[in-house]
Amino acid sequence: MGNDYRLIAIVPAAGVGARAATPSSAAALPKQYQPLRGEPMLRHAVRALLAEPRIEQVYVAVSAEDAWAEAALASLTRVSVLRCGGPTRAETVSRALARCGARERDWVLVHDAARPGLPVAVLQRLIDACLSRQQGGIAALPVADTIKRQRDNEAVIVETVPRTGLWQAQTPQMFRCGELGAALNHAAQVGLDVTDEASALEAMGVAPLLVRGALESHKVTWPEDFSLMEKLLHA
Repeated sequence: MGNDYRLIAIVPAAGVGARAATPSSAAALPKQYQPLRGEPMLRHAVRALLAEPRIEQVYVAVSAEDAWAEAALASLTRVSVLRCGGPTRAETVSRALARCGARERDWVLVHDAARPGLPVAVLQRLIDACLSRQQGGIAALPVADTIKRQRDNEAVIVETVPRTGLWQAQTPQMFRCGELGAALNHAAQVGLDVTDEASALEAMGVAPLLVRGALESHKVTWPEDFSLMEKLLHA
């Protein structure tokens, strides 16, 4: 690449996606292997990353017992399967960083297996912003809807949360490998439950960039999201 760094991607895919399970799929494939337009969702997500030639390698981190990854990713180039999945997303990403041979100065994009509709324009925009600013960042969308907070576990509104300045985090999330690894280790040491990479960096006092994402990067979370994603992929 002519640079002193590599640009790689990690797709954590060790979970089972219980919230997205339907009666027909609950006892069958994990969410990331459910078909969308005739192909596993994971394959769509990985192929979206491969659309950017600056990404040298995509590492897909799965559990040791995974029986589907190789078949789902067959014939894709610049892709490696790492059987290093942990009990949490953060642990899976941390193990993948340690296993993939990344150097501290390399950049890594962490992308959800459940976001198969990532547009290449978003991917390019995030990489360009982070490299030009030499600062980590994430794809995200400004919150458009009115946000309500419920009372404890009861479906009753207790307040309306001002949406000014609120963003909905998406992926990819891009950081220097050394910086991200240190942040994830710190989160594990202090018992911080982080649901994305940016929150681990935030706990270290880092302020990641916000780079505009896209509606097409919607995350498949609930059973009804599969039909929505079918339409988005078709568009």
